[in-house]
Amino acid sequence: MTTITILPESIESDEITYRAIAGAIQSEGKTAGEALDALTKQLSEDESGMLVIVQNLRPDVFFTAKQQQQLIKLMARWREARDNNKTLPPQEQVELQMLVNAELRAAAKRAESAISEMSK
Repeated sequence: MTTITILPESIESDEITYRAIAGAIQSEGKTAGEALDALTKQLSEDESGMLVIVQNLRPDVFFTAKQQQQLIKLMARWREARDNNKTLPPQEQVELQMLVNAELRAAAKRAESAISEMSK
């Protein structure tokens, strides 16, 4: 199953765009749906089964405000590096990947919690 994460991103004009990410594949859109549609067009047929996570970027018991702030900071540095055809220093790239993985685990825990609540 393909896991797709959709993150809101601020741009300079205070508008929000959305980035959909599935492994190394990424897309952007003016809405979460537009970003998802653009990403799914890039997936192969055997990747068509998917779990979509839309991140609201609010801290909770699964992903703290401190983790969130660090993720925002590192994502901004990653975008700047990407836009300049550079990469993050290895230590920052590892930390960024760890935070992304932590947020994915947090999303799974949120989903488990939601399912548990619906089963009551």
